[in-house]
Amino acid sequence: MTPLLHKLYIWTMVFITIATTIYLGYTGYSYYILPIEERFYHPNYDWFKPAGVLGHGLGIAGTAMILFGVVIYIARKRYNFMSRFIRLKYLLEFHIFLCFLGSILILFHTSFKFGGIVSIAFWSMVAVVISGIIGRYIYIQIPRSIEGREYSLKEVQKMRDELNKEIHNYGVQSKPIQLLIEQARNLNSLSPLHFVNSSLLLRKVKRKLKTKNVDTTQIGQAMSAIKTEISLSQRIGRLQSMQKLFKYWHVAHLPFALIMLVIVLIHVIVTLALGYKWIF
Repeated sequence: MTPLLHKLYIWTMVFITIATTIYLGYTGYSYYILPIEERFYHPNYDWFKPAGVLGHGLGIAGTAMILFGVVIYIARKRYNFMSRFIRLKYLLEFHIFLCFLGSILILFHTSFKFGGIVSIAFWSMVAVVISGIIGRYIYIQIPRSIEGREYSLKEVQKMRDELNKEIHNYGVQSKPIQLLIEQARNLNSLSPLHFVNSSLLLRKVKRKLKTKNVDTTQIGQAMSAIKTEISLSQRIGRLQSMQKLFKYWHVAHLPFALIMLVIVLIHVIVTLALGYKWIF
């Protein structure tokens, strides 16, 4: 997948999530803002209530999305299911999308009313979603192969050294250019202004390359190599800490996910036992 397609892939999932949330919130706004004791008198009560046509359907759809997202990700990660066709990075993003959107559907299924054992499942779900987003950030900080294998510190350092050799071939040996690259390399990537400051420094590098009459094509290749080298240099500094964080992250993410799934299963069994059915 090209960078452009990857961005389109991400923004499509973001758009679907936002559009779905706005649509559900807009259509049921008059119902959801009512006190619980007054909702029975709403003209569309049988539609929006948790056991209603829409409410119940949202619960089924949301649960199915979460289960599918979990199962397909575990199958790919643990058992290499369809590893030739699906990169783990893209599947992780799809997994987060399904679980996040599924959680939103379940929130509307509850009509923002939850208590008892179901509330444990709900807050576990919230914890899973938040920790999943954090886990995704940690995941992308660790350099990986196309197949999703983590690179070791030596492998990353070797990649950086090879990039440095490539960069020098484009005529960036001058001290002013090297100084600008070093400044970009030392920027705090967690700072809100990182992107702006990094972009300004790299533009200066590009301008200096132009003054050296470097070919336009070579300038593009040099800038691409410089950006990659800076990213690798920054990741090397935090590689080991991120790998440790990723291991600790599982300790928080997995238990909440298991609690949520067990309680949801109990909720479904109890619902069926009490005779609640959807449109079937």
